[in-house]
Amino acid sequence: MTTVPFPAATITGYPRIGRRRELKKALEAYWAGRSSRQELETAAADLQLATYRRLVELGLGAQDSSLPAAFPLYDQVLDTTTALGAVPSRFADLAGADGGLDLDASFVLARGDAGRPPLELTKWFDTNYHYLVPEIGPATPFRARPERLVADVRRAAEDGFAVRPVLVGPVSWLLLAKADDDAPAGFDPLQRLAELVPVYAELLRELAAAGAQWVQLEEPALVADQDVPGAALAEAVWDAYTALTAPAAGRPQLLVTTSYGSPGPLLHTLAGSGIEALHLDLVKGAVPSAEELALFRDEDAPVLVAGAVDGHNVWRADLAGRLAQLEELARAGVEVSVASSTSLFHVPHDVEEETQLDPVLRSWLSFADQKVAEIVTLSRGLAQGPDAVAGELEAAAEARGTRAEAPGVRDAAVRERADSLTDAEIGRAPAEVRRRAQEGRSFTASGPLPPLPTTTIGSFPQTPEVRSARARARAGQLDQAGYDRFLREEIERVVRLQEELGLDVLVHGEPERNDMVQYFAEHLDGFATTVHGWVQSYGSRCTRPSILWGDVSREGDGVRGEAFTVPWIGHAQSLTDRPVKGMLTGPVTILAWSFVRDDQPLGRTAEQVALALRDEVADLEAAGIGIIQVDEPALRELLPLRREDQPAYLDWSVRAFRVATSGVRDETQIHTHLCYSEFGEVVSAIDGLDADVTSIEAARSRMEVLTDLEAAGFSRGIGPGVWDIHSPRVPSQEEIEQLVERALGHVPADTLWINPDCGLKTRGYAETRASLEHLVAAARTAREQLAAPAGPPLQVQHGVQA
Repeated sequence: MTTVPFPAATITGYPRIGRRRELKKALEAYWAGRSSRQELETAAADLQLATYRRLVELGLGAQDSSLPAAFPLYDQVLDTTTALGAVPSRFADLAGADGGLDLDASFVLARGDAGRPPLELTKWFDTNYHYLVPEIGPATPFRARPERLVADVRRAAEDGFAVRPVLVGPVSWLLLAKADDDAPAGFDPLQRLAELVPVYAELLRELAAAGAQWVQLEEPALVADQDVPGAALAEAVWDAYTALTAPAAGRPQLLVTTSYGSPGPLLHTLAGSGIEALHLDLVKGAVPSAEELALFRDEDAPVLVAGAVDGHNVWRADLAGRLAQLEELARAGVEVSVASSTSLFHVPHDVEEETQLDPVLRSWLSFADQKVAEIVTLSRGLAQGPDAVAGELEAAAEARGTRAEAPGVRDAAVRERADSLTDAEIGRAPAEVRRRAQEGRSFTASGPLPPLPTTTIGSFPQTPEVRSARARARAGQLDQAGYDRFLREEIERVVRLQEELGLDVLVHGEPERNDMVQYFAEHLDGFATTVHGWVQSYGSRCTRPSILWGDVSREGDGVRGEAFTVPWIGHAQSLTDRPVKGMLTGPVTILAWSFVRDDQPLGRTAEQVALALRDEVADLEAAGIGIIQVDEPALRELLPLRREDQPAYLDWSVRAFRVATSGVRDETQIHTHLCYSEFGEVVSAIDGLDADVTSIEAARSRMEVLTDLEAAGFSRGIGPGVWDIHSPRVPSQEEIEQLVERALGHVPADTLWINPDCGLKTRGYAETRASLEHLVAAARTAREQLAAPAGPPLQVQHGVQA
């Protein structure tokens, strides 16, 4: 039973990077030494308070705990890690006398330093956000460090706001962690739960003492299948939350959130554990059954916080349908609060700022501010009846009707082409046949590629000059001829640098691309792009997802349209006798990193995108490009969180890639690239892509993925990353040599490529040059050792030097 009522309308989180990326700019100025720590913290606090004011303007309450205090400077998992004093053993020297990490030390965990890589990055469930993976061992210290959380609560109170602090819940935090390097074989971080829960209890007491009446504990890992038996997981949840809700003086009330799906049988465990409010995602999850609703009707039952408004996509809600759903829950005798399905940090701030969008398209959209308004409308309609919000319901219905009938949403020619595609058109010759054809082809003027060929993933640094030229071209201050000339000169500079460094397979550097998805969206019908639609990817890095609203084909005459990558890649190839890779973004990644239409199955949309890319691949091949890379870094990202739903996804995602890539000759080498996910779960799909060469993120995890690929019998070309480009540090030649040695313990030398983890867009030229020099030198050393008469000395077993 709640003693302080839970608010009737709330959100579980809000965009935290800033409407004009104020936090990004403040962070990067601090890291560059252009501002002080005080200036950084002042900028962050000002942004936080401005957000509270805006949310109250939109209809949330200032004093009812409806405002979540969820504003990490880098990552919410890292914030929880530091609040728990859980300093990984390899960073133990950074801890203060009290065992805590100050702000600068936490940034070392996030970004690394000269002597050690940062915490591993991986995807946050089925989103494009990346979190920092905690490293836990049997001896990892747990100490309550509530200072920053308490400061947030008190600062908000001084400005007139009663806020709800947010932490990742104890079970999810341990499930998201990995065993540290010192942990014994078989150690599972979840084994530390009993030691961890008292630290959470202490944090809760400190927050209550600071004035927090409600605290939000996020448990999204409970909506995903885990490698933990169901009974053991239910026991862990029960033990954690019955301990945290045990009668105690000064305890705040607890909201537990379960975004991104349904907790399934764990709903019963959570509802009976003593928590005061339970959030359910009604967009990706299921509406509770009649039996489950009974769990919310007891006197001591939690409030049902209904995640009725989609926090993960940008389409306007069906307000009438959602209100009817909420009314049905209320008629079942359940106390209902209305909320977002997930945190709104997955969507941009305000669609009203996108004045360049077609007004009709804009009327279909709902960004964070509009979603807050939708939640407030639904809450008011639930409390006062539909007549009280009749105008809002009518406007939403009209917009949805306009969208369904708009030109371009359905294109008969595009649909006919997809429907007529046969299985015979999406297969290639067996991999061994292709390999022999490619070995017989002279990719360079002097013949075939050397052993352990070196390459990069695609992009080179986007310098201030590149960004300035693009901005001036968009503003009309630089004409098309001048912009094209600038791009050709930039491409030549990148090609000459790669030749100087000694790379074997070159790239054109992608100076014409603002983003690996947005650039394609700008050349494909059925897409729209935004100006201010920034969404946080990780840390200070942001992306501007495009909006996929209609049927997809290349722009230009006819359903095939016109090639748009060939002019730039063809220009690069004309400058050198070394092979230049053609660079494309794959269909699954274009979907994953866009806001995708929700009015048809994803697989159908993916096939339309794949056909447009198939045309681009064919045009690159016709232009003489012999190596074509189709990136799919988001392949794992869209994998459903429940195993029973995964085979269908893997079928259509693999099919889409093969639609895009199978229309080429055997001699043309198809590459793909994957990064920052737990790849062991999709090894069969990686194999199913049937690419000739796969480059894959591996540096932070120290080649961990190769064990899974080896066990699966993966036998085609593989390029495990040897340079973690998401950290500003420059790896030494020795460090890269060690990773190459480790890779050769799992991968035959004749299939191994040497490359960074990812594209170099976010790096500077000084670190890029130094890192690539080390990479090329390490590859050269490995070749010399492999060619030594006594046989290869790189004898490595199971990733450990023999």
